[in-house]
Amino acid sequence: MAAMTDIATPSWTVAAEPAGSPAARDLLRAYYTDVADRYYLLHEGRRSTAEEIEDGVAAYPSAELAPPHGVLLVARCGGEPAGCAGVRRLDARTAELKQVFVRPERRGQGAAGALLRAVEAAAAGWGAERIRLDTRLDLTEAIALYRRYGYREIAPYHFGDPYAEIFFEKEISPEEGVCSEVGA
Repeated sequence: MAAMTDIATPSWTVAAEPAGSPAARDLLRAYYTDVADRYYLLHEGRRSTAEEIEDGVAAYPSAELAPPHGVLLVARCGGEPAGCAGVRRLDARTAELKQVFVRPERRGQGAAGALLRAVEAAAAGWGAERIRLDTRLDLTEAIALYRRYGYREIAPYHFGDPYAEIFFEKEISPEEGVCSEVGA
């Protein structure tokens, strides 16, 4: 009889953090580098340049992810920042998911799910009834994640962003409450 081995699963903490904090800035820069590199590799066969990353960071400011109309959440494992997700209010009943990212070495360990649950709790705490998001078609792992967590494809809810190729929405309920760690 083979011996059974315990497989440890990481314990995640998710908490609100100012977008300007060192950990948040580092995660957001890593996010932009990841999505930009994927885009440029797919369309131009090269990685992004430092200038393109700076332009991306500037084009998608994180100030909208601050209270009272938004929040940036950071997932940590063993105290180390490993991922982030933002949510902002679009209107009294609708929130929008932004900048979901998990460091490559931490993917598949539950961080994305912990972040999505915390985002949904924050939005429900504001009274939102739904969360919307957009993403690119080449970000297949993200699309699979959203579908796995109950997001369904919808018609576009905004126009003009060339990187918004597919749109999703999930109904949430205020009964889900606000996760105490979120503090939103």
